[in-house]
Amino acid sequence: MSSHCPTCDGALPAAASPAAAPPHARAAWPAVGAVAVGTFVMVSTEFMPIGLLTDIARGLQVSDGVAGLMVTMPGVVAALAGPALSVAAGRLDRRIVMLALTALLLASNLLAALAPDFATMLAARLMLGAAVGGFWTFAPGVAGQMVPPAAQARALSLVLAGVSVSTVLGVPAGSLLGSLAGWRFAFAASAALTLAVLLAQWRLLPALPPARAIRPADLLTPLRRARPRAVLIAVVLMVMGHFAAYTYLKPLLLQVFALSAAQVTALLLAYGAAGFAGNFLVGLIVARSARAGMMATTALLALALLASTLAGSGFVAAALVVLAWGVAFGMVPGAATGWMLRSLPDAPEAGQAMLVTAFQVAIASGATLGGRVVDGSGVPGAMLLGAALVAAALAAATMLGRGRAGAAAVSAP
Repeated sequence: MSSHCPTCDGALPAAASPAAAPPHARAAWPAVGAVAVGTFVMVSTEFMPIGLLTDIARGLQVSDGVAGLMVTMPGVVAALAGPALSVAAGRLDRRIVMLALTALLLASNLLAALAPDFATMLAARLMLGAAVGGFWTFAPGVAGQMVPPAAQARALSLVLAGVSVSTVLGVPAGSLLGSLAGWRFAFAASAALTLAVLLAQWRLLPALPPARAIRPADLLTPLRRARPRAVLIAVVLMVMGHFAAYTYLKPLLLQVFALSAAQVTALLLAYGAAGFAGNFLVGLIVARSARAGMMATTALLALALLASTLAGSGFVAAALVVLAWGVAFGMVPGAATGWMLRSLPDAPEAGQAMLVTAFQVAIASGATLGGRVVDGSGVPGAMLLGAALVAAALAAATMLGRGRAGAAAVSAP
């Protein structure tokens, strides 16, 4: 640990609120749980159309290609909404902000369930994008505000676990509901769960006043300081590399490892379960050193992607690759968020807003770049590209992330 930089290691920074350690810490965990379930519903809703795309396309009389806008457009809106909402929220109590975002998710699900045409469905999905961008900007800081500093890494892991659980249970459950009762019922069920989350948050979340309002100029703070800038560079490279390869995980398993459809389904479920384990593993590492968490994540992810081209074929080789890959990407949200919060303790929401934008831009660009490589040199080429980009992220974390955290407080307006 660094003796001269108290925020480089140890507990996550508590600068998001004037009262970082609530007087009744045990009572805070149900509130953290309510935010975590909100994460689950949010991510499940975001990716639900993937399993229902052809059904929705037929029901709203559009092509499959046009229906794909339901997945891509929320990401674009989320990339813009994160920074915009961090500024627009000003000094508003973060409890009210979280309730408003959950209410927006509820409205999106209801509108999607009742959509008479594709334009209405797309409007619902744009509302979802705004909720996703805002949620990822505020939720990590809110979780940290509600527990003592020593428990903040655990609270962050719990909130981010919703991502892994939605991968294992949420998205497949949505697809199952759609196949049994129709895609509208799947969105209606998601709306019902969102309503339950909203009521739980209304009852459990305490007042969460921010330490200060975020100004537009503050959004440039992560770019001006060395360590937050290193986080953004590493995250963009890592997420680009992952999605350049992950987009073609199923073809990899079918074509390169020569697996059956049933084996592929089993390994995709195992991937999600491994991600759930990785989420909590990185929480243990980040609690000791956030930079070490990022380095461990990028190293494991790069090795998994490289191994996918060298492991040969067969179920055992594929299982080892998929499990390592799943654990590694399960570590990504916690590693990135933990390192950003540690590197920018005086402006955590500004850091999170820019991190949301970095994630969304990297997802879109990585998938596009991977597609071009697959068209030119096949699926193994996309895996090698992904490994190279993630290795570059590891180099950035190693060489650029050594400076002190920018702990100097930004003057209040």
